[in-house]
Amino acid sequence: MRKITFVALTFVSAILFYFTFASAEKVFRSSWQLPKEIKDEQSQYRIVLVTQELETPFWDKVGKGARDQAKKDGVSLEVWGSYGKNQEDFLKKIEIAIDSKVDGIIVQGLDTDEFKNLTKIKAASHGIPIITVANDVPMGESLRKTYVGSDQYLAGKMIARQLISDMGPSGIVILMYDSQQEYYQKNRLKGIQAILKDYPKVTLKYAPTDNTRDKIIATTKDVMNQMPNVNAFVAINANITEAMVQEISRRSPIKPFYIYSFDDSPESKSQLKQGTLDGMIEQSPATMGSSSVNLMVKWLNNEIVPLNKNGYFTDIRMVKAMNDHD
Repeated sequence: MRKITFVALTFVSAILFYFTFASAEKVFRSSWQLPKEIKDEQSQYRIVLVTQELETPFWDKVGKGARDQAKKDGVSLEVWGSYGKNQEDFLKKIEIAIDSKVDGIIVQGLDTDEFKNLTKIKAASHGIPIITVANDVPMGESLRKTYVGSDQYLAGKMIARQLISDMGPSGIVILMYDSQQEYYQKNRLKGIQAILKDYPKVTLKYAPTDNTRDKIIATTKDVMNQMPNVNAFVAINANITEAMVQEISRRSPIKPFYIYSFDDSPESKSQLKQGTLDGMIEQSPATMGSSSVNLMVKWLNNEIVPLNKNGYFTDIRMVKAMNDHD
């Protein structure tokens, strides 16, 4: 009887040992698999590009460059934004991105208190890095990590040099810009002034305007009435160009005037091809998109810390109306 009992207990113990070992082995194997799954999930950063000007040629190129680079770097990129420079909707998109706890935000800079509060206070409190692209804002006022885009001060100098080359060392020049003068416009103006200050026979007329078609037309009409002998126009904000040119051409032939702008307006390149613009600063929007994503990933991976606070400038060139270009 004792022998039977011993055999039975041994058999039961063997069964219990088998199931205990099998369970332990399963748990042990799972515990090794779990960190790998977490690592894989965390390795794909989520980055958002936010712009005020969706579906425009310039920003489409920024978005494409960003998407292509995100694919190369193995990160998730979403492009958000508003249409027609709707600032309220634009700011709301930034706030949603922050509340979504994305890993990084690449954003078209906006030189307003509301934008700076979002980037300096809310994004910073969540530990979300901000990179401005194409349009910058001062680092101290926004706490952005860096800027990727054109050297706007240099762009202003390039336009001023071309103007002097075309017009000569004397004349009346109208500088038109958005009355809500953003940081990038200020830098373009400074660049123009830095060159033209050496030409005492060049008279500058400053013409701020609201960024609406009717107001741009009214401002253009007003400055032409005040200065009928004007020689040149420079649209510091490229979005002013189309309405400005329309009013100039309505009053007189375009040909006698020297007119310059930038390529970050949907109409600028077509106006250059038509000959209504004498020159335009051509930028590198696709490179802006790709470089901003690459730099964000490098910052998140601690490969470049800190990023250059002065920014990473992309190529610009002066394109003349007679030049062959895309």
